[in-house]
Amino acid sequence: MSNTEISTVTEKLLEAKRAKGITFTDLEQLIGRNEVWIAAVIYRQASASAEEASKLLQSLGLSEDLAPELMASPVKGLGPVVPTDPLIYRFYEIMQVYGMPMKEVIHEKFGDGIMSAIDFTLEIEKEEDPKGDRVKVTMNGKFLPYKKW
Repeated sequence: MSNTEISTVTEKLLEAKRAKGITFTDLEQLIGRNEVWIAAVIYRQASASAEEASKLLQSLGLSEDLAPELMASPVKGLGPVVPTDPLIYRFYEIMQVYGMPMKEVIHEKFGDGIMSAIDFTLEIEKEEDPKGDRVKVTMNGKFLPYKKW
């Protein structure tokens, strides 16, 4: 699947979400999980427990027959190509421009290692601003030092 294709399950979930007029914030309240994580489950970038899958499907008015798909281990990532969606591309561009500076600052503060994408949270907030609303993205990951052996 390329970065512009989405699975049939994802299409069904998004269509049900649109039809019900439910936001990811609404789903966060109904399911008790972060809205970005719920979107990752819908896009098959994360897997849900049986209880989480059931809550999501009930919230969207969909059949429990889809639960096994939501509980399966996903294949993560956008694929090997540069993303073409303008919003996703901007994040790619941010890493192209600020990736090495971020790496240097992280290494200066923490040492040689990485930020976990497993022990990780992501928050997206809207900040109102008279000059144009702002998108605030907060990534919070555990620092994992490289092991010496």
